[in-house]
Amino acid sequence: MAETVTRTRFFTIADYEEEEAWLRGQHQQGWRLVSLRLPCFYTFEQCEPADVVYRLDFTDNGDDAAQLERLREEGWSYFARCAGWLYFRKSAAEAPETEPFGSGALRAEMIRTVIRSRLLPLLIILNCCLLPNLARLGNGPVSTVLSIVFSVLVLLYLYLIVYCAVKFRRLRKKYEGKYL
Repeated sequence: MAETVTRTRFFTIADYEEEEAWLRGQHQQGWRLVSLRLPCFYTFEQCEPADVVYRLDFTDNGDDAAQLERLREEGWSYFARCAGWLYFRKSAAEAPETEPFGSGALRAEMIRTVIRSRLLPLLIILNCCLLPNLARLGNGPVSTVLSIVFSVLVLLYLYLIVYCAVKFRRLRKKYEGKYL
């Protein structure tokens, strides 16, 4: 039985290209991804070091059959799903760096889907749950502690929303301009 190791690494929804590069680096070091669990636990199995390209694709519904079939026809091996992200891999020799994972238009549409199904709900949570509770707090030691907790959560949400929005904007421009 091959040795396995679980590694922890956090990526935002906008960091999928960095996650792909990290997974490729792990495989080059002899660790093939076999499973992952939210929020950031990756289980790797020891293997022969190889240059394998990893690609992530996003879908917000359970009907992935057409998407999976299209990617399998292009030679990608599907092996995992986590929080709407589909994980694929392919030998780097078969997937040169210049080959886009789908067209630029498909990648730009994927970004729109991620924004609609992941980023907008964060905005709703911020506006409907955190901000009203922060405004409602009164005086006293418990209220002070809750004010601090809600303030930290609001700042964290704002940071994540702005970070992801800016990054998605750059990625969408890259995809729309590079491959069209």
